Amino acid sequence: MTSRTGPDRSASELIDSRYAWMRLAVSMTIGTVGSIGFWGVVVILPAVQAEFAVDRADASIPYTLTMIGFGAGNVLFGRYVDRLGIVIPAMCASFAMALGFAGAAIAPSIWIFALLQGVLIGAGMAATFGPLIADVSHWFRRRRGVAVAACACGNYIGGTIWPLVIQWLMDTWDWRTAYLVVAAIVVSTMVPLVLLLRRSPPKEDPSATAAALNRPGGSVERRVDLSPRALMVLLSIAGIACCVAMAMPQVHIVAYCGDLGYGTERGAQMLSLMLAGGAVTRIVSGFVADYIGGVRTLLIGSVLQGIALVFYLPFDGLMSLYVISLMFGLAQGGIVPSYAIIVREYMPARIAAERVGILIMMTIVGMAFGGWISGWIYDLTGSYQAAFLNGIAWNVLNAGIMLLILLRTRAPKAGPAVAV
Repeated sequence: MTSRTGPDRSASELIDSRYAWMRLAVSMTIGTVGSIGFWGVVVILPAVQAEFAVDRADASIPYTLTMIGFGAGNVLFGRYVDRLGIVIPAMCASFAMALGFAGAAIAPSIWIFALLQGVLIGAGMAATFGPLIADVSHWFRRRRGVAVAACACGNYIGGTIWPLVIQWLMDTWDWRTAYLVVAAIVVSTMVPLVLLLRRSPPKEDPSATAAALNRPGGSVERRVDLSPRALMVLLSIAGIACCVAMAMPQVHIVAYCGDLGYGTERGAQMLSLMLAGGAVTRIVSGFVADYIGGVRTLLIGSVLQGIALVFYLPFDGLMSLYVISLMFGLAQGGIVPSYAIIVREYMPARIAAERVGILIMMTIVGMAFGGWISGWIYDLTGSYQAAFLNGIAWNVLNAGIMLLILLRTRAPKAGPAVAV
């Protein structure tokens, strides 16, 4: 076999190679660009609300539909990636996102805008998250955990960059022009990058993977005094709960700063700071979980997230909000990836992909619901104080479930690592 990576090198020989790391860098870049679908709609929320003359709850619906489309798209594109590889689904997603942004830029009503956000932008950007992470996982064996965590950081890196870019475009022109520019950026960057991933991934080699992972500190399957169904139900509820709490600052921090008189630009900066902290924690949490396990890692993140939410209640000064937003980002960054680690610790490997997919879907449901209900509570009460309290209550539920699972966990049996 000949390829650009050298003659007579099979795909399996490229696992953990320089080519694999190059592929990871390309995938992270695609994930960073694709994540603009998350953060653009958050930054333009106040402008959209003003132009279409709707209340805060209705103005939050485009974000909610974006998250629903994203969740459904992860399932849809994931199936096709298994059959066709990453290139064709990611290419279709790139054009869908570009068309969605261009269409949303000329949308005559909030409902058409929301529909385009959900069907084209939300579903399209799904190909730049779960399916892309799955593709990356095939190219790594010894460093698979780090590679997957790094690839998952693409949307947080995008969250650090895109709010500032969108805000600048809005200040220079308006939100509609900003969306047209984004459409051009998406199609001109993602399509060439996707073409760099044309090589088919190697076939899974369970024996090689087991040998690579059979080292001190390797993962072992844990035992819990709960039925598999009860454990999955608890984790699903926990996934929704943690992300209802997480959505309050992430979705509404820009609008909150506008309400306080600081301006939406300050809110966009806080969102970027929040997500930069989350990107750092996302990597760190993977190393932490190797030592203390996924449940403890998630429990720590949940407690810290709750503490950060509490600080939003008494402090609303400009510098205070910057500091608290950074605290919140550092607290919550490792929460969602911990669900994948928990699945690998408590459930058989043969059903890991299915179970991880379900839990990621539950976290997306939580984000979508959390973004909407925070806006609804604001409309009902006239402030975000009750919305922060609502987030704290859901966060307590998440922490309680993690504590219950931890208390019902028995010491794992010693043994070799489980093949991935």
